[in-house]
Amino acid sequence: MAESAACPAFQLGRSRYDQSSFLGRLRHFVDIIDPSTLFVSEIRLKECIKLLDDYKHGTLPPGVSDVQLWEAQKIKQAIIHPDTGEKIFMPFRMSGYVPFGTPIVIGLLLPNQTVVSTIIWQWLNQSHNACVNYANRNATKPTPTSKFLQGYVGAVTSAVSIAVGLNVLIQKANKLSPATRMIIQRLVPFPAVASANICNVGLMRHNELSEGIDVLDNNGNVVGSSKIAARHAIMETAFTRVVLPMPIFVLPPIIMSYLERLRFLQSNRRLLLPIHSFVCLLTFGLSLPVAISLFPQMSQIEVSRLEPEIAMATDCKVVTYNKGL
Repeated sequence: MAESAACPAFQLGRSRYDQSSFLGRLRHFVDIIDPSTLFVSEIRLKECIKLLDDYKHGTLPPGVSDVQLWEAQKIKQAIIHPDTGEKIFMPFRMSGYVPFGTPIVIGLLLPNQTVVSTIIWQWLNQSHNACVNYANRNATKPTPTSKFLQGYVGAVTSAVSIAVGLNVLIQKANKLSPATRMIIQRLVPFPAVASANICNVGLMRHNELSEGIDVLDNNGNVVGSSKIAARHAIMETAFTRVVLPMPIFVLPPIIMSYLERLRFLQSNRRLLLPIHSFVCLLTFGLSLPVAISLFPQMSQIEVSRLEPEIAMATDCKVVTYNKGL
């Protein structure tokens, strides 16, 4: 009885947690980005997929609990793309975003950056972001490779030019004290990364605006393609990508500027990098689920707000679309 109260009845394709509330989405995405799913074996993944298929076809073996079904769905959602049904390459899964992205964040926030190091770290960051964007895109419509490359080049160009430009301006600001200049210089990655993220999402998913994305009825059937839903999906994703780097690139520089003044760390300078790395990992790990929980991955929109042909194709008042991550 206690288990059933804590664990709701399993529903295929639905979240274990209430997606209409922020807290429910937060708990959902903490499951999605759980790094332990990176170590799931191929055998275990196939077992989870088979268990879900058995449930779908009504051939579930006796004794399978709701907890087992939710866990199977968690593993499948973390590894398999919801639109293509294919495995997402490990470093580009949302569960791999923090482990594989943290070293890049640490590099971006290192003090005393040169122009060359700024370019290298911004390029690495946008390369990783572009691959994560592509791997977790809405794939109901095919995306040409040229669009992917266009988004990638645009993001790298905007990130590098903003970061280098701001660094040059800070170096020329003679009225700033060295301490103030260093703090401001450490904050440069945020506007560079945030603007590049918007550019990246916009360019890579621009074809969705002209072709639309699939919208689904209450039974999961495709009703049609909607350009309006595509616009909502891209705007929600872009906003998420601006919120995400805010704590990651703003909090560590502020925290480190305080910690570096402590007498203990001034006499043990070799501890600065490990502490800096831990602070980056902590802020990254905490802010990622919060940022991607702002909107549900499977968002809903009223049919009355969509194209007339969508309204004519369904009796549903509300339809669902995959906004991507």
